[in-house]
Amino acid sequence: MVIDQVDIAGVGRMRSLFVAADAAQDMPGECAVVTVPGLLKELILAAVELPKLYDEAGPDGRLMRVILDQLRRLKPTPLYLPNPSDARLKRIADAVAADPADRTPLDEWATRAGASARTLARLFVKDTGLTFGAWRQQARLLKALEWLAEGKPVTAIALDLGYDSPSAFIAMFRRAMRVSPGRYFKGR
Repeated sequence: MVIDQVDIAGVGRMRSLFVAADAAQDMPGECAVVTVPGLLKELILAAVELPKLYDEAGPDGRLMRVILDQLRRLKPTPLYLPNPSDARLKRIADAVAADPADRTPLDEWATRAGASARTLARLFVKDTGLTFGAWRQQARLLKALEWLAEGKPVTAIALDLGYDSPSAFIAMFRRAMRVSPGRYFKGR
């Protein structure tokens, strides 16, 4: 999977860390979005002040090894939505993005795409690492976060995303984010 785009809703900051291949051998093999804890953030800010040719055996090298240790412990954040590259899947993804409340089943998408549902299901996992259902739910979650950041009411979000009730939406949101939609942005 190739990631050619990163979208950030609202204000965000990003730093890229380049790790030598020999130092990254036990790192995850796939790209992921992570939330950087405070300690790692401060370590990274200290590292950018180091000379390019720092002493690997001295204090600067120890700082860099601690950063690598901290990177290895990070877990992907649930705010990641891989975009499919297959043209048929891309059309489905674009339609879901345009209308997140659309409940069209994969069987129907397959008929429209001229493929079998099994083929599309297999391609979705291969292309994105997610099943179609999980991908669509993640797309809805990200749209919900965008609307919450804009101040849209939870009930309106639930209905606009196609949930039968606000409580069904809140339950999904709580499972994914470990906090209710109303509390998500408090304290951030």
